[in-house]
Amino acid sequence: MQQTKVLIVGAGQFGLSMSRALSGLGIDHLVIDRGAAGEAWRSERWDSLKLLTPNWANGLPGVGYNGVDPDGYMTARDMAAQLEAYAQTIKAPLLEGTEVLRCRYDGGCYRVETHRGEIRAAAVVIATGAASKSHVPAFSANIPASVAQVTPDRYRRPSDLPEGRVLVVGAAATGVQLARELHLSGRDVTLAVGSHVRLPRSYRGEDIEHWLFVTGILDQLLTEINDVERARRLPAPQLVAGEALDLNALQSIGVEIVGRMSDVRDGRALFSGGLAHVTAAADLKMNRTLELVDAWIEEHGEPRPTAAVRPARTAIPSRPRLSIDLEAEGVKSVVWATGYRPSFAWLDVPVFDARGRLRHDGGVCEMPGLYVLGLPVLRRRRSHHISGAEADCRELSNHLAQFLNARCVA
Repeated sequence: MQQTKVLIVGAGQFGLSMSRALSGLGIDHLVIDRGAAGEAWRSERWDSLKLLTPNWANGLPGVGYNGVDPDGYMTARDMAAQLEAYAQTIKAPLLEGTEVLRCRYDGGCYRVETHRGEIRAAAVVIATGAASKSHVPAFSANIPASVAQVTPDRYRRPSDLPEGRVLVVGAAATGVQLARELHLSGRDVTLAVGSHVRLPRSYRGEDIEHWLFVTGILDQLLTEINDVERARRLPAPQLVAGEALDLNALQSIGVEIVGRMSDVRDGRALFSGGLAHVTAAADLKMNRTLELVDAWIEEHGEPRPTAAVRPARTAIPSRPRLSIDLEAEGVKSVVWATGYRPSFAWLDVPVFDARGRLRHDGGVCEMPGLYVLGLPVLRRRRSHHISGAEADCRELSNHLAQFLNARCVA
C-alpha cells in the first residue's frame, strides 16, 4: 500500500499542470495514469489529427511554446511527446501503467484501488478530462449488422473502414474533419448536422484564436456567463488546422449534408427537418462573435487589421433528405462523431446528481479533498483548453493547500 497527501488521476495536460502547481507549494503528491504521460493523445486520436489551436496557444505552465513554428498546428503525437517531455521537465512523481479500479472515501481519507495495489490519499484530483469516452446514441443498436460502426477514439484512417458509402453523424470539429478526410479518400459521404458552433479559421488577418484571447472571451468567468450549463454543452467549433472548413466547404467538394440524426427504424436512418434553423442559428452566433471582435478592434486600434469580411451564410439543399435506407443505398459505415463524455465509473463517492453528472463548484467537489480539472467551463470558458490549465491549477492548488492546512490544524 502506498500513501501520499494528494493523488492526481490522469497524466495529461491538466494532471501534469496540477503536479507542477503542487510541487511549487511543496505538497507531497503522486500522479498516476493507465498509460504513459499524454496517453490519450497517443492512442485515442486518428492519424491525421492536428490540434484546433495554433502552437502558440498550446504552451504548458512554466514553459510555454518555444518551438520554431508558433503559428503552426501540432499533431496529436506531437502533443503526446510534448507532455512526456513536460513530465520530465517538472520532475512529476509519475506512476505510469496504473489503472484505477475504484476510489472510495473511508476513515477521513481516499482509498484508491489500482491493479498495482491500494493508494491512500488525503485528497484526490480527477484529471482524466472531458473526453474519456465517445458518446453514442441508444438508437445505434438499430443499425443493421451489415453496417460497421466506429467512434473517433477507435478510428485511425479511411482504410480502416469497409469500402462503400459513409454516414458521419455530428458536425462539430471532429465530424467535419472526418467527413472531409473520408470524402477525399474516395468515399461518398453524408454528414448528419446537429447543433454546432461555426467560426472562421482566420478573421481580419489573424487566427480566430488570437481574437478569442485578446477580446477576453476565453477568460470569461462562471459569474460572467449567463447560461453556464448551455456553455458547457457547446461542441467544439467547426475548425481545422490552418484553413477554413465549414458546411459550405464540404458541400463544395461533394459531401451531402442532412439534418440531425434522430433515429433508425427498419434499417432507415431518420433525420430532422430542422437543418435550415440549425445552420441559421450557427451563422447568427458566429456573426455576433465577429461583431465583438470588430468592436474590440475599433476600441483598441489593433495594429494591422484587414477589412471585416464575413464568411458567407451556410447554404443548404432546397430539400435535404429526411431518411436514408442504409443497406439499399450502400452505406457500409457509420462514424459517430457525436461528442465525448467524462468517465467516472471508478469513483465510488456520493458526488453525482440524478443524471449522473459530477457535482462541483468550479472544480471543488462536495466531498472534502476531492477536486476535478479539465471539464468544459470549469472555472472560465477556456478551462478545458490546454491554455486553461495554468489558471485553474493555480487556483485549485491554493484551495487544496488550504484544505490540507486546515485538516492538519484540526
